[in-house]
Amino acid sequence: MRYAILGTAQAIHDDGTPVAVGGARLRALLTALALRPGRVVPAALLVAEVWDGDPPADAVAALQALVARLRRALGHAAVRSAEGGYQLAAEREDVDLYRFERLARSAAETRDPAEAAARYEEALALWRGPALADLPDPGAESARWEAVRMDARRGRLAAALALGGAERALPELTALCAQQPLDEPLQALRIRALRDAGRPAEALAAYDAVRRDLAARLGTDPGPALRTLHTELLTPSAPRRPEPAPYPADTGGAAHPIRPEQGSAAGTPTGPGPSGRGPAPATPPGAAPREGWRPGAPDSAPGGHPAQPGQGATAYAAGSAGSRSGPYPPSAPEAARQGGRGSGNLRARLTTFVGREDDIRAIGDDLARARLVTLLGPGGAGKTRLSQEAAEAHDARGGWPDGVWFVELAPVDDPEDVAEAALAALGARETKLRGAAAEELRALTDRTGDAPLDRLAEHCARQRLLLLLDNCEHVIGAAAELAEELLARCPGVQILATSREPLGVPGESLRPVEPLPDPVALRLLGDRGAAARPGFRTDDDPAAAAEICRRLDGLPLAIELAAARLRLLTPRQIADRLDDRFRLLTSGARTVLPRQQTLRAVVDWSWDLLDVPERTVLRRLSVFAGGCDLAAAEDVCADPSYDTADVLGSLVDKSLVVAAPGRDGSGMRYRLLETVAEYAAERLAAAEGDREHTERRHLVHYRELARANEPLLRGHGQRAATERLVTEYENIRTALRRAVAARDAGEVLCLVHSLGWYWHMHDLATESRHWSEAAAALGPNPFAAPTVPAEPVHERIVDTPPPYTGELLTEAWRGIQLIRLAARDQNSDTWDTPEVRTQIDGVLAAYRPGLPQTCRSPSSLWIYAVMIAGDPGMLQRVVDETVETARAFGFRWELASALQLRANILANRADWAGDAARDAEESLALFRELGDDWGCAEALSARAESREKRGMYALAAEDFRAAIEHAERLGANAQVTVLRVRMAGTLVENGEAEEAEAILTEITARWQGYGNEAMPAARMFLAGLLGRTGRISEARAQIEALREDFALGAYAVFDVFLLATTAWLDNQEGAYEDALVRIREATNRVRDPLVMMVAPQLPAVYLLTGAVSLVSLGGPRRAYDAARLFGAYRTHLPPGHFPITTEREDAARVEELARAALGGAAFEKAYAEGGGLTMEEATALI
Repeated sequence: MRYAILGTAQAIHDDGTPVAVGGARLRALLTALALRPGRVVPAALLVAEVWDGDPPADAVAALQALVARLRRALGHAAVRSAEGGYQLAAEREDVDLYRFERLARSAAETRDPAEAAARYEEALALWRGPALADLPDPGAESARWEAVRMDARRGRLAAALALGGAERALPELTALCAQQPLDEPLQALRIRALRDAGRPAEALAAYDAVRRDLAARLGTDPGPALRTLHTELLTPSAPRRPEPAPYPADTGGAAHPIRPEQGSAAGTPTGPGPSGRGPAPATPPGAAPREGWRPGAPDSAPGGHPAQPGQGATAYAAGSAGSRSGPYPPSAPEAARQGGRGSGNLRARLTTFVGREDDIRAIGDDLARARLVTLLGPGGAGKTRLSQEAAEAHDARGGWPDGVWFVELAPVDDPEDVAEAALAALGARETKLRGAAAEELRALTDRTGDAPLDRLAEHCARQRLLLLLDNCEHVIGAAAELAEELLARCPGVQILATSREPLGVPGESLRPVEPLPDPVALRLLGDRGAAARPGFRTDDDPAAAAEICRRLDGLPLAIELAAARLRLLTPRQIADRLDDRFRLLTSGARTVLPRQQTLRAVVDWSWDLLDVPERTVLRRLSVFAGGCDLAAAEDVCADPSYDTADVLGSLVDKSLVVAAPGRDGSGMRYRLLETVAEYAAERLAAAEGDREHTERRHLVHYRELARANEPLLRGHGQRAATERLVTEYENIRTALRRAVAARDAGEVLCLVHSLGWYWHMHDLATESRHWSEAAAALGPNPFAAPTVPAEPVHERIVDTPPPYTGELLTEAWRGIQLIRLAARDQNSDTWDTPEVRTQIDGVLAAYRPGLPQTCRSPSSLWIYAVMIAGDPGMLQRVVDETVETARAFGFRWELASALQLRANILANRADWAGDAARDAEESLALFRELGDDWGCAEALSARAESREKRGMYALAAEDFRAAIEHAERLGANAQVTVLRVRMAGTLVENGEAEEAEAILTEITARWQGYGNEAMPAARMFLAGLLGRTGRISEARAQIEALREDFALGAYAVFDVFLLATTAWLDNQEGAYEDALVRIREATNRVRDPLVMMVAPQLPAVYLLTGAVSLVSLGGPRRAYDAARLFGAYRTHLPPGHFPITTEREDAARVEELARAALGGAAFEKAYAEGGGLTMEEATALI
């Protein structure tokens, strides 16, 4: 686990997934602990910092409750209890604040300015807002860290100047100096930057402004460093090379630099490092430091005034709005002064450049290997800006003595003018004539060999330069011709092109420009959003900000257009309106090309460059959800007039379709970015009749895919079929949604039947419930009165495509109702409605044992109705006859499934556990022969439960581990989690509580990823384990979390468990009256049929819990009733019952206390009386 307190407090798993830490006080507690990682923080200090000097009445209890909540979020092991306080189980390196400290110190100590700049950049990128932002009063502690942050920013700027990045550093320096006008080292950096950027007059004016400000505010003159700099500015003729800006001074004692030999107490910020001038290092590749570079920071600037701590947040603060990655490359004038390189024509950019560090490095590697590199990507991906930044960054290394030249091809509408545009960019173009004169001149130059391309080649022949050909896609042929000619005739020329499709020139190296990853996209939104609306932070509404970036595909232009809307709308309002993105995102800069001013114009530009087949395939691809493979594209998008695969390849080349290997690596998949998909969908809707035709093809294709894979889920092809359905699930779901909307009952029946077993295997109860209800609304309910008994049906619905007729159609509608019944919320209230009871009666009237379809899913789900009817004898008969029916018909998989079901039912009673084990073993053997991992896991689980009931915990744990291996091979994550929870319960009883607690803690800490069945059991087991070890408050926290998380969907058995476990915890804590109230309610509800099926011992065990409460309250009458309850408990236990540890402990406690209170004879009398009581009579004693 990692922790972030440089901004809003966060906890992040090692895999990068964030932990939900909700509530201001919870974040304040996390901040206070993370400020002192690995140290015990006294409870009194935590109370003072979290409640800011205004503690609640019972501060200790309030802090304990808050710690329990934090453990629920982070995991119990993350926060340790210690004498007098609490400790965050973390190292300093796990906390961003201390990583920042280490990186900043390392940057200050290095002698290489490029390395220093990179380390400072990495350090500053950790800041997401004010330090310790969630402490109610961070006070001086935060101010000290903000001062260290300012030191790091000065260090980064000094490194940037040493690398020749004066022009690019100026905006940040100007903003910082405006905020801290009395910071002389900072002012000196800005004045040097102005001088090094070739703006000496502005440098002198800046010095004069600083001098006047110091005089007006402090009545003093500039210090010696500034005065020396002023003298240099007044004598520009003196021969010199530009000197580096000195590193910034200590901020007036706010944060003293730490020397390498010094330590730092936890919670005390340290500066970046020592001062000192080292020998000039050898210049590494890719860096050209100026003469005199020196790392570190002097303790003070000679004669300087102290900086103002805590005022360092500006638009360039790394990691916040306006952050910039990497050291600043030199501008063109600076490049000319360094080593005589040509300046080129790259213009200074007006906004910061966010992210893409890896892309810039990769482009540099490409240019080292190839003379032509083409950046490929969709419109708005940031290809132009990336090409400029990459070229400038690598030009700083001296790669092109004659400069970098930007050729803007977007305005060129005639391919014959491409060479002219390049000549104009290079300053070698002659005045172009228009009209007839132009034609005459072109003819003349063609005859004389003085064509524009020849003149361009002649101009570049003896130069070493980089040509940036921007936006080649609409003149792709002419751009390719120009590139090939120049590369062939000008050996010193390299070309970096941007295009939506390759140039197709020999030797071309392609570099796809991918959408921004989520963290970088968020930084860009924060940067541009703060420019549009001062004070904007993505942390204010992180969910909405993330949704904006995700739904805009991480495309920089789209994100910038969205940021512009922040002047009018909140992030949530923007996110909610992205379904209409083309109307929403229309506020681009007035000075950019028209096609970049709105999102629609960006995509229009690409659409207009397509031919008719390309437009047809692109618009038809919009019907897919989650992409498609080649076979699906050919099936859905086909037309006799073209080859779909060829057209698809062309669209990939034009960056309108994204191609990537599939999940299993077996083939390529093709998808549209969301913006392109929405645009293509609009075009499809506008093409008369094409949408209905294409959507129908899509429906048929994925219906057949689902139907063909359904039988494969039960054998050796199970893993491949599961993978296929997982990959294509969004397409199948979309097909089903369209079929429901069209009220196409036959298609809906086929799809729901094809998916029913997949939903069951992967615990997708919500999907099963939703789609079965949608299907049921389209047709009759065969279980409605008067119910017609079912006839034998040997054929399965998925054996043939629709339409269906006769008894098969009726059976299909029965199956829908059964899937719907089985998918209902497992809360007992959902089964007690008249509607459900009538439905159950109809199921029992329609089906009878011996029908072939009752062995097969979904008709086999009628067993749910039998269970709910609550007749154990009937259930036993039906299950037995299902086993025999499957044997008689030779249904091997169905036989294995029926045996596994019977084993599960039998395993709930210890006296049937031996029979359960035999059924489970036969089921396991069949599933193994069939190659069904899911079935093997379930059969092993059933055998494990039968062994548990007989106290064979070690063997049961072995079975659970084997079952988990099968489920993991299949990728059935929900099944894996359920099995791990069950195994944890077994491990507790086997004396392996430590491993069990680790498993349960991990599962409960990340509950969002697990199904409805696993989590209640995990929390219940963990609560019991915590209660047994005296951690009552933590156990109660698990119960409370269970109430919150599963109030609307818990299984009925857990409603009863919840009451009984809380009563047991009350007993453990001495709250016996409370325990009695809860156990009374539990005993009233424990007779639920489902509860009795799963845990028939519970009514008796709850009598024991009541007995503990009564005997512990004291008094002879209560002790006598407790002894009677104890006798009733023993009588009403199921035969062969094997008690778990807590049950044995409670029994021993009751007997010991009751004997002590009553005496041996009275105890035996009461015990015997209790043994003769009915369950109702015994319950009345509680």
